[in-house]
Amino acid sequence: MKQINLALQGGGAHGAFTWGVLYRLLHEDDIEIAAISGTSAGALNAAALKSGWVANGRDGALENLEWLWAQIGGVTDPAFAPWISAATPTAEVWAKALKYSPVYTAFDITTRMLSPYVYGPAMQNPLASIVQKFHYDAVCATDGPALHICATNVRSGKIRVFTGEEIMPQVIMASACLPSLFQAVEFEDPATGKVEAFWDGGYSGNPALYPLFTNGLPDDILIVNINPLYREDLPIDSQSIENRVNEISFNSSLLRELRAIEFVKRLLAEGAIKRGTMKDVLVHMIADDALMNNLNVATKTIPTAVIIQRLKEAGEAACDTFLKNHKQDLGKRSSVNLTAMFS
Repeated sequence: MKQINLALQGGGAHGAFTWGVLYRLLHEDDIEIAAISGTSAGALNAAALKSGWVANGRDGALENLEWLWAQIGGVTDPAFAPWISAATPTAEVWAKALKYSPVYTAFDITTRMLSPYVYGPAMQNPLASIVQKFHYDAVCATDGPALHICATNVRSGKIRVFTGEEIMPQVIMASACLPSLFQAVEFEDPATGKVEAFWDGGYSGNPALYPLFTNGLPDDILIVNINPLYREDLPIDSQSIENRVNEISFNSSLLRELRAIEFVKRLLAEGAIKRGTMKDVLVHMIADDALMNNLNVATKTIPTAVIIQRLKEAGEAACDTFLKNHKQDLGKRSSVNLTAMFS
């Protein structure tokens, strides 16, 4: 049995790509998920997987993930999935149509000009009705994968990682709270006993890797990356510029942790520090930057059946490719060349 940890990025509706990765991964009976660190959409996927796993193993996790994305609003009956793929335009065409639609244009202008606080209590986070349906006795259980949810403390700017019994509906909503869209999520932090305000975890950890360094957890960390690290085209319109700024911001914390891992691995390889004093993390990554470069902020914000279905299929395909090329590396070596990444 190969054991791994999962690090699940946030990225709005693009989190359906992660659903596809998890769908494929859960069909590998000889791979066991030991721990998950998730942010925003990654936190939703992680909580759905964990609660389903505790209830009914792999089948329960698969059922819960399908339920989650049906609730988010972009997934129809699975019988229609092939029809959706065959009868609709490419993801790139659909993304452009959505970006320039009057509905999204009006939405974009409104969120740029108005604070979510102008609406008062009427401004409700649409995720509330979803996350409240999770079974938190299972989400917080000691059985199944250890679960870590990342949010950003608004006042301090520091990352807050919630785990175990600390996880509740407000924590998952906080992890996915974009400040331009929703009011900060405020609740009593179990660690301080004070009422704290939180925004999206992506600003400080997308996702945080350090909770996965704990002794007793496997060395392998599989990162599901849904924010492209590289874009060839220079963004020139306001929406594209803002989207790229957010992508860079949301990737920065991940890249810092990966650079730290690369530094430690180099010291271990050179014998500068004794093996066993620090963890020799094995890093793996699943991504589809080509697809993500064809999508945009509109497809992140507005879930549609077309994009979600294509993202799920892309996630399955990307995971299948990873398993064919690198399954044998699990437990032995990194499949990401960190030195080349930062050279």
